[in-house]
Amino acid sequence: MSIEIGAIILLLLMFIIGAILPINIGIIGFVAAFIMGVLVSGLSVDEIFSAFPADLFVLLAGVTFLFAIVQKNGTIDLISRWGLLLVKGNTGLIPWVMFALGAILTSIGTSAIASASILSPIALRVAFQYKINPLMMGLMLLIGVTAGGFSPLHLFGVIVNGMMDSQNLPHSPGLLFLNTFILCVFVAIIVFILFGGLRFFRKDSVHLYTAATVETIDINVNQVDNPEEKLGKSEGRLTWYKGFTLLGIALLVVLALGYNVHMGFAGFGVGLALFLMAPKRQEGVLQSMPWPIILMVTGIVTYVGVLEQIGVIEYMTQLIAGMNNSVMAALTASYIGGIISSFASTTGFLAAIIPLAIPILQDPTVSSIGVISSISFASSIVDISPFSTNGAMLLANAQGMNQNEFFRKLLIASACFVVIGPGLAWLIFVVIGTPWG
Repeated sequence: MSIEIGAIILLLLMFIIGAILPINIGIIGFVAAFIMGVLVSGLSVDEIFSAFPADLFVLLAGVTFLFAIVQKNGTIDLISRWGLLLVKGNTGLIPWVMFALGAILTSIGTSAIASASILSPIALRVAFQYKINPLMMGLMLLIGVTAGGFSPLHLFGVIVNGMMDSQNLPHSPGLLFLNTFILCVFVAIIVFILFGGLRFFRKDSVHLYTAATVETIDINVNQVDNPEEKLGKSEGRLTWYKGFTLLGIALLVVLALGYNVHMGFAGFGVGLALFLMAPKRQEGVLQSMPWPIILMVTGIVTYVGVLEQIGVIEYMTQLIAGMNNSVMAALTASYIGGIISSFASTTGFLAAIIPLAIPILQDPTVSSIGVISSISFASSIVDISPFSTNGAMLLANAQGMNQNEFFRKLLIASACFVVIGPGLAWLIFVVIGTPWG
């Protein structure tokens, strides 16, 4: 048995063990990274450390630290009330508002990670407050993020179109965006219906709108929000501290999107400022951060980093080049993209797959736009995986559901996306084809 096959089998065993035993899979991931990297493949311990996703760790810790403060002081509750006012009390529209916000942010160039980091805490808090299935809300948000991901302004679209240009392959940035966006809307409709979203379109949801309009804004510069007896009265009101918290969230967005400041470091900085403004109110903030989830995600990603160093990712992608049937090769490429991207970097895979898929894309019997749309959609829709950064942000902000339960359900949902998504994209874009090319 080759090292590559053995490493993949070990990865599968990790998930089986984690599903059967009550142990954090991240711990298994760190141990497996050492065994497969040092003992089997001969890597040094320093090389194992280099696979640790320090960037992801700081991102998760920084953003969850900030939003632990935001949630504790009631600002997310205030934002959710305003959101309900926006949809006129119709809770059935709230998941679609999150879908639209995710799509708009990514389509104008915001990174998928930044969009998910900003919106996940708000989306899942709103879901908890208005008794919306948190898994449905999270899926709708991340599908929306994917919907805008292949805009010519977004990194995914820039990479795919740039790689197609560099290989002198026929393509259309507009059609790539249109194809992936429409399919994402279709998938979002299915998710919304399957998770019972239609039941929220009911008349009695209006009472929530009426309640939300009462005492939403009441600014009192002398109100510190500190005494416990005032917490109930001020929960739905805009106080000076919540006002500064809103400014802090806005500053986070500006720093991350306008000045390319790392979202994690920006989160720590804004969170520290809010912490110092009312230090007595921050008791329990660090304890409320999702440390088990952060451990789990970083452990698995470390193991995947070791797999990349020993050539497993390259081994899987090169399987595509050896196929003679372009239609079936496109299906294989789509599924490989779905599987790899559910654990590893979607950006990295998109940059690697196009040169390896040149024989498919140059075949005049298949549409190159269709093939690249299929691979692109398959590689990005699976970012709901709890082992991708976006899925990890959902896990880190899950409310109203036990985190282990949420993890299992998100894992099942991502497995369904991996199984169905690439095949659906291949069927629509490669086999059937779209009227516009």
